[in-house]
Amino acid sequence: MNKDAKNLKSVFIGRLRRLILICVALYVVACIGCASFQRSLIYFPQHQTAEQVNESARVAGLERWNNPAGQAIGMKRMATKQPAAGQVLIAYGNGSWTVGCAHYVDDIQSRAAFDVFILEYPGYADRAGSPSQKSIFLAADEALRLLDTNQPVYLVGESLGSGVVAYLAGTHPDRIAGIILLSPFNRLTSVAQEHMPLLPVWLLLVDRFPSEDYLRNYHGPVGIMVDGRDDVVPAKFGLRLYDNYAGSKQLWNYPGGFHITIMEPAPKFWGEVLDFWQTNQISAK
Repeated sequence: MNKDAKNLKSVFIGRLRRLILICVALYVVACIGCASFQRSLIYFPQHQTAEQVNESARVAGLERWNNPAGQAIGMKRMATKQPAAGQVLIAYGNGSWTVGCAHYVDDIQSRAAFDVFILEYPGYADRAGSPSQKSIFLAADEALRLLDTNQPVYLVGESLGSGVVAYLAGTHPDRIAGIILLSPFNRLTSVAQEHMPLLPVWLLLVDRFPSEDYLRNYHGPVGIMVDGRDDVVPAKFGLRLYDNYAGSKQLWNYPGGFHITIMEPAPKFWGEVLDFWQTNQISAK
């Protein structure tokens, strides 16, 4: 090999090394950025004033749900017929809020005389704090403690809220009579890895919401709804959760649906959910 060829090879190798170093540096920066701003990629809180929240609640026919200290922790609507037949606690998805779940309250109460409560996450609407797995789980624990222990408790969780519901069911299995999960995941790390396949999300993610782990401690009826065209939480993650659950379960699979899309009349769907809960209530201790 002559001198010019050797020089060209040396230049090429040097440039290749620099390119590799730049790529490695960019990859490290991307990982650091993902780790640093991960919660802003998970939670999308709507910030509102107390006046805005109160007006929205009034229009939706909801009222504030306060803890014993007088702090608002969510919304509620009591059944028109008392005593109620049971209680439902709703945990919403990451871009929603309590009043955004008013349609669930309408649909459920059109089918049964249930008192319905909706948990507001810390940092959402006008609730103080900031959202994280820890803060939301603590808020969910408080909400469950405030429900009547003499009535059955059912849980509804959509998207991110399915992880909250799975946590409550697995941590307080004796309190929960049945659950329904809308567009759920087996664990948040799986969904995040799907959206960012080139990054080691399984290593970087702090808030993991490992639903399938929590549900191993629960043995009551679990309903799961998935949508075939869901590009936010692909159906395969909800199906994994369904397949791995060993207790009484029922699947609603809508191949043409998008994220959190119930592809049948809502009263019919909720009637099926309530029938499933009541038929299998013996499974809930």
